[in-house]
Amino acid sequence: MTTQPVALTVAGTDPCGGAGIQADLKTFAAFGVYGFSAVAVVVAQNSSRVLGTAPMEPQMVGAQIGAVMMQLRPHAMKTGALAEPGIVVAVARAIEDFELPPPVVDPVLVSSSGARLLTEQGEAAMRRRLLPLAAVVTPNLPEAEALSGIKIDGLAAMREAARAIHRLGPRAVVIKGGHLGAQEQSVDLLFDGNRYVELAAQRIAGSGAHGTGCAFSAAIAAHLARGEELEEAVRKAKSFVTRAIRYAFQLGEGRLLLDHLRAGED
Repeated sequence: MTTQPVALTVAGTDPCGGAGIQADLKTFAAFGVYGFSAVAVVVAQNSSRVLGTAPMEPQMVGAQIGAVMMQLRPHAMKTGALAEPGIVVAVARAIEDFELPPPVVDPVLVSSSGARLLTEQGEAAMRRRLLPLAAVVTPNLPEAEALSGIKIDGLAAMREAARAIHRLGPRAVVIKGGHLGAQEQSVDLLFDGNRYVELAAQRIAGSGAHGTGCAFSAAIAAHLARGEELEEAVRKAKSFVTRAIRYAFQLGEGRLLLDHLRAGED
């Protein structure tokens, strides 16, 4: 039996490889973690826009998870785009039935191009069924505003929003501050119910890159699979994403793509 750490991602696809399951698996590999995956929604997208979505049948999502459970129970897991309430419930049931590790929940509500990737009913199901099971939830600022109902215009509001999201049941919350103004530093906020930890990194000039949220949540899951404590996993994930943005490149038209593997080598 291998001693290699294993992580599971349940998320949507990205044909250009910059986000979704493809990016999650690259991130796992960058840290020497073997990746299991279950497709929740097939997404026709590139680094600039979403052209269409085709959610899987909830029972098929559950069947994919069940199939890999017959192989091995993963050491960590994460979720990404889940599309609709039936899929959210199927994932939550699988976590409970298979006694899976508490997931890293990336609450993918809307793509960066504005396409809705989780219905409003799905968002309600996430609040009710998935967030109470989560080890950590990792919203960006718009997602944190949606989940908390709080307008975020600075660190004080980030703290208030983190408290509100924590009351929904996750063990911890990380609000990503990359969209917050034009400060020299990008500050993420970790709240575990007892204390706040501010994680700052030098902001990299430019319009951003495709799939940073996927890479961040997958890197947290990878480090949890390797046995790291949550705060250290979050710190290392932020450093990883910062490096991946620094090494980002462009393929044809569209936004910058992260260099997951090169970032993991540093």
